[in-house]
Amino acid sequence: MLNTKSLERVIALEDKLRTEYQAQLDAKSAEIDQGISKQEEQRAVIDKQLEKISTLSTEATANKRIEQLNRELQSRCENLQEEITTAKARLKALQKDLAEERAEVKALKQFDPAKMKKNLDASKKKLTEKTTVSDLLQKSLKKSRAENAELQSKVKEFEARLAELENTEEGEAAAA
Repeated sequence: MLNTKSLERVIALEDKLRTEYQAQLDAKSAEIDQGISKQEEQRAVIDKQLEKISTLSTEATANKRIEQLNRELQSRCENLQEEITTAKARLKALQKDLAEERAEVKALKQFDPAKMKKNLDASKKKLTEKTTVSDLLQKSLKKSRAENAELQSKVKEFEARLAELENTEEGEAAAA
């Protein structure tokens, strides 16, 4: 019986507490429902923003690619302009050289071919003489370099011997 009485008391107490705090419980449950709805709205907004971010990031990637291509094309354009400028300058120089050569050819046509052939033969002889002299000088230069290298190696040997002798003299002087 005690159990039933105590159960009835607990039930009565529960009913009493429920009637007292029912308004607060309803308010709290309404706040919870409102918070859940706000959270769902925020999730929907976040999902929309995430979708926008993903589309914008793909667009940004495409924009970055286009910007990179623009920079590369700009660089190529500048390089080509520089090449064109140098080519134009070279063309002008070549045209100037061509005009000079044409003037020289015109002047050369005025000379006597027989005299030019004679001068050519004389120039060839001088060239062969200078070539033989140059060959002899090259041979003597090689020979003198070889002798110089040999003499330098001997000087190094003598310096090494001198250093040895000085070391032994110092050793003997220190021992004495």
